[in-house]
Amino acid sequence: MKKQIYIIGTVGVPACYGGFESLVENLLNYTPEDVEYTVFCSAKTYKDQPATYKGAKLIYLNKNANGKTSILYDYESMKIAVRKKADIMLILGVSGCIFLPKIRRQFKGKIITNIDGLEWKRDKWKFYAKWLLKFSERQAVYYSDVIIGDNKGITDYVKEEYKTVISKKQLELIAYGGDQVEKVTDDSLYEKYPFCKEPYACTVCRIEPENNVHVILEAFSKLPNKEEAFVNQLVMVGNWQKSDYGKELKNKYSVFDNIHLIDPVYEAHEINWIRSNAALYVHGHSAGGTNPSLVEAMNFGLPILAFDCVYNRATTEDKCEYWKNTENIITALRNKDLSNISMEMSHLGKTLYSWKKISEKYSSLF
Repeated sequence: MKKQIYIIGTVGVPACYGGFESLVENLLNYTPEDVEYTVFCSAKTYKDQPATYKGAKLIYLNKNANGKTSILYDYESMKIAVRKKADIMLILGVSGCIFLPKIRRQFKGKIITNIDGLEWKRDKWKFYAKWLLKFSERQAVYYSDVIIGDNKGITDYVKEEYKTVISKKQLELIAYGGDQVEKVTDDSLYEKYPFCKEPYACTVCRIEPENNVHVILEAFSKLPNKEEAFVNQLVMVGNWQKSDYGKELKNKYSVFDNIHLIDPVYEAHEINWIRSNAALYVHGHSAGGTNPSLVEAMNFGLPILAFDCVYNRATTEDKCEYWKNTENIITALRNKDLSNISMEMSHLGKTLYSWKKISEKYSSLF
């Protein structure tokens, strides 16, 4: 009889949102023979609602999976998993974990929680939201059987922050994969993006202060095209219209000839083409753990210029170029040949961040 594993905490599959959705999408590609997955999906996101996908059962909930409603979305998912007598709950993120003490009294199976990237530390949350997320994280650690951190910086934090309880738990370091990306050759896209004919650096991210978008843009605004540098042009893809921060940056920096600010690109062929053809990837994330866009850039074999924080250093094993401010970026671009980082990043990407290996680690927990 197959183990029944219920996956809680994502928008759903097919993946159309973020890191956890991509994780589930790729776990389903390597489903062990003795496992059957059930994935909760937001009915508000999926117009087409098939009953199964890649062999997994799908259950649709009429709630948004993100924002404030994510707490109730996750709680409802947990209650269904209890009622269906799941063998294992795989909880991705801590939003609904405030209810774990109650669920733990009702559920006899194993609870595995990936606590994500210390969500409560993100600048975008106000005080009450930060407090609630920190409390949820604590409940996740106390009431789960297995805690997963996706980055050494996360697992080190858990060991220190919860040292009185973590010795009785199973703590695992399991990152994200990135080898699902493929290099794309398509000359027809030069018509849409003619500026990509010249060497360019690329960034793909949510337009938020914690991703240091303003720092990257300021650096490239001080590198005119005529100047000699490793690369002068920047192509940045993100959700510019989502916040005042993004709108202000787009208005300010769109006037520079060497900066090209593109709205979100959801078509895989197109976004992979933009990344495939880049001469450099600039990564500005300062919060979270192992970031999917970073490991994907590594699997593209791109040289990487990354914000200097414990998470990015752990992901790249201290083997790329790092920066803290605008001046660091400018100095690196003017004075260094960054191409020698490319092979190192490609090797790390393929050896450490393959979905087959990641899936095997999850399977071992089941």
